[in-house]
Amino acid sequence: MTGSLVPETRAWLEAQGFAPAGDAPWLEALTHGSFNGSGADEADYQRLEFLGDRVLGLSVAAWLFRAGDAPEGRLSQRLNALVSGATCARIARTIGLPQHIRLGKQARDDGGADSDKILGDVMEALIGACFIAHGFDAAQGLIYRLWAQELEGDVGKAKHPKSALQEWAAGNRRMAPLYEVTDRSGPDHAARFTVRVTVRNVGSAEATATSKGEAEKLAAKAFLEQFG
Repeated sequence: MTGSLVPETRAWLEAQGFAPAGDAPWLEALTHGSFNGSGADEADYQRLEFLGDRVLGLSVAAWLFRAGDAPEGRLSQRLNALVSGATCARIARTIGLPQHIRLGKQARDDGGADSDKILGDVMEALIGACFIAHGFDAAQGLIYRLWAQELEGDVGKAKHPKSALQEWAAGNRRMAPLYEVTDRSGPDHAARFTVRVTVRNVGSAEATATSKGEAEKLAAKAFLEQFG
């Protein structure tokens, strides 16, 4: 890994509690693949994102297990919500991550710094870098601090809109909801998906998001608000 952290990014990392003793893992965690297209020769965040995803999952699962005696199904529901790309991206925005991601010019011009996919991945990569630099306990402590509001709040407690819609359809003796992608726009790193959900003989609703899964969830929510 060539290059070094700019002073503003180092100060930001220190302020967030990442304690960046050396530059290498943090540079890697903050580097998107498009950055190499500008002539740089830098490793991107993918390997650290792979690692951070597992550290995040184990840390959150352990917290949920200790927090009460909820059954496995409810634990899984909350875990999936708390470690989702949307949650990671929301926390990334909260701590001011977007301006520190190293993107190629085209990716930045295309809105890459505000992409849920990129923000979520980089957030996980930073957790991976923390694990590499300081060990599991430090990474877990960082997660519990950054995720405190989500862990103590209602994230993942409510039934997922797709599950709720499925049950609504069954309870009203309707066919299962049908989801279809009606539009996909933008480059791969900043794609937007529009999904329509239809329940036969009832109606349909649409929603747009930065991932197909999130668009399906929002469409199901919109359907229930309109017809439920």
